[in-house]
Parts: sequence; structure tokens; C-alpha cells
Amino acid sequence: MRKVNEENERIKRKYLQYSKSAQRKDEATIDKDERAILHFESSTNYAPFKKFRIEQAIRYRDKLDTEKNKKTGKPLAKATIAKRLASIKAFIFWLADQPGYKSRIRYSDADYFNMDAKGQRVAHAVRERPYPSLEMVRHTFNLMPTTTDIERRNAAIFAFLMVSGARDGAAASLRLKHINLVDGYVFQDARQVRTKNSKTFTTYFMPVDPIYTECFCTWVQYLQSELLFGPDDPLFPPPEMGVEDGQFTVVGLKRETYQNANALRTVVKQAFENAGLPTFAPHSFRKTLTKWADTHYPTREAFKAFSQNIGHESVVTTVSAYCSVSTERQGELIKAPKHPV
Repeated sequence: MRKVNEENERIKRKYLQYSKSAQRKDEATIDKDERAILHFESSTNYAPFKKFRIEQAIRYRDKLDTEKNKKTGKPLAKATIAKRLASIKAFIFWLADQPGYKSRIRYSDADYFNMDAKGQRVAHAVRERPYPSLEMVRHTFNLMPTTTDIERRNAAIFAFLMVSGARDGAAASLRLKHINLVDGYVFQDARQVRTKNSKTFTTYFMPVDPIYTECFCTWVQYLQSELLFGPDDPLFPPPEMGVEDGQFTVVGLKRETYQNANALRTVVKQAFENAGLPTFAPHSFRKTLTKWADTHYPTREAFKAFSQNIGHESVVTTVSAYCSVSTERQGELIKAPKHPV
């Protein structure tokens, strides 16, 4: 069991409430901040924050440089170190303005949690991220079983991600009322759907491959006509577990949405594994679709429509995030420029 400093716990609780109510951070970000602060606190043996000294910050920075990732056994990634330091720096800066801490902590003390310039460059460097080709996606989808309700649901999840490019968190929280099969779109209503930055927008199904649209539409119709799911029921329901013939097994589908996207990520990962291919996360489909759109929506207006369709306000965001030029392609374009006629 870890030690608990009650005074520290109270001020941390106040800070996390400030992060949520004043800074409007989402739960995932707040959780990461809380873990980072706790990690620093443990390095001081849970000493009171009122006794903060800059030597603690210096020792903590050194500790991060030598610490190993518990899963891989490798040194912590520079990006991980940068995020932890940023979370703690923000907390210390906030503490400097709190009653009981003002006389003990200065705003400048937070600067001791800055990362060195070289580490920052490494942490924020843009790297090429792999994504599945259309052929890989279709091959994987074709091998997905569809015998049980859970298997049909999994195939529908895979298909939906390909026709919508939706983020996995949003997909996990969708309900049937958000789907319009007649006009072919999903209404990502931020009041109920966990969209990025709580943005509300409409996503029309993209004609990438009719097999995905057919699978997804069949699933929605099955939920409505066979399982009698209503508008407020989940689009991708979790399994209902129970006992049959003395065995703990799936006995149906729940009428509530998933609380997070972990199950959807597992579905996609296992699908690629079963196909004997490298695994990919649901988010990688957005890059697959953007590469497809770059060819199929050649005009400026059409590509802008695609950008809006996946939830981006600016085409610049879409291009910078998903249309990077590979190093090999960069060399080809530079070495063989096309001269205007």
C-alpha cells in the first residue's frame, strides 16, 4: 500500500476539481495529470507539498531519465517524460497561488520541471505511423466470423469504422437514434456521444467498399427488427454474461453503451491478429480513409467536405495529421520535379 498524506490529498482534490470545472479538461486528461502528480509525490516519499524544494524537482527529472517502462523494460519515451513533467509543472504553478502555499512556493519553481531542449525536440518530433492498406482491411474483414451475435456485432464495428472514420470513443457511445440509414449518415451529437472536444457534427457514410455499408446496415436492422432495440439503445452493445448449463457465458446483449473504447480496440486488434497481419488501432482507419479520399475527392471543395465528414474544422488539420509524405516518397518527388510546360 502506498502512503497517504491527507493534506496533499486535499489540495490535489482541489486542483483536479479546478482542472475539470475551470479549465474544462476531459476525464482522460485529468486522470493522466493525477497519475503524474502521484508519481512525483512518491519520489519525495509523500512529503507535504508545503515543504517543496527545487532539489525535489531536479531529482525527479533525473529519476525519469533512468526509469524503465514496466511493460517493455525499456527507458521511458521522451514523449511520456514530457507529458509527466508538463502535468506536474502546471500543478506546482497553480499551488504557488493557493492559500498556505504562496509563501512557500514561487511561480518560477515550476520552471524546474521544464524538459531540456534536446529532449523536447525528440518528444515532439513527428514520426510516420503505420496504417493498414485498403487491401489489408478488406482481407481482415472477410475473415471475421459472423455466427453469433457478438461476432456479428464485431464485424459491424469494423465495418462502421471504415464507412465513417469515427473515433473509437465516439463509436462506443453511439445509440441507434444517431444512425440514419435512409440518408446514410451518423449524427455525432456531443450531448450524448463522446466526440473529441465535444464537437457535434454529421458524418455521411463513405463509399469505400459496399461490403462495409451492407454489413453495418444489416446489423442496425437486426438490432431493430430481431432484438427489438429502440432509439436509445446502444449501437454496439456490450455482452450480457450469465450461466447456462453450468457455464459462465454470453446470454445476450446489454441495453447500455460501453463506458470507454477498450472493447472496440480489442475487436480491431484481434481481427488483424486472426488474419495473420500486423495489428492496428481503430484510429489508424482514419489515415487509411484519408489516403483513399486524397484520390477519390480530388477537388478542393470535395476534400474539404471529407475533412468535415471526419470532424475536422480545417483541411489543414486533416492534411497535417493524416497526409504526411513518406521519406521514400519525399526523395522521389525532390529528385524528379515536374517542370511546367
